[in-house]
Amino acid sequence: MDFEKLNGIIPAIIQDSITDKVLMLGFMTAEALDKTRKEGKVTFFSRTKNRLWTKGEESGNFLHVEEILEDCDNDTLLIKVRPEGPVCHTGSDTCFDEQNQGDLVFISRLQELIQKRKEEMPENSYTTSLFKAGINKIAQKVGEEAVELVIESKDDDDALFLNEAADLVYHLLVLLSARGYGIKDVAGILEQRHL
Repeated sequence: MDFEKLNGIIPAIIQDSITDKVLMLGFMTAEALDKTRKEGKVTFFSRTKNRLWTKGEESGNFLHVEEILEDCDNDTLLIKVRPEGPVCHTGSDTCFDEQNQGDLVFISRLQELIQKRKEEMPENSYTTSLFKAGINKIAQKVGEEAVELVIESKDDDDALFLNEAADLVYHLLVLLSARGYGIKDVAGILEQRHL
């Protein structure tokens, strides 16, 4: 990174790794960047206090690093994070007074959790039991849930209908993961179809 362009500091754009919302902008020195990489929590250089500060050191609202990207000129960083609580000192989700929400954010988080279950295979997990049963059993569950959804769609019980829809989506996410894909792959195909 070229820290000399701006007299020893570089801008760091902080973005939520799930919602893609820009959360804030801070500045880093080489020392702040090293600390961020080592500890996995974003540390900035405070120009007003003339010292390093880890975001959340007082509030507990840390920014957990998922990925650090350097721009083409090596003088700006994009840091993708998982925020722990509101980001702004005012209590707002972002320093731009936006809500940190994206479309269907929970589906992406659920897909990540399912993928983590696939990799770690923890005991006493229903998702683990599906992966252990194999692709045929997972595909069978998707079929069963689809039939149950069709049956509930003909009745007037909205709660049962929505619960069956949720079961179908969950099992579809497991099936996608078992095949090495995710919901974003499906969304990409839908987007291509409707351009």
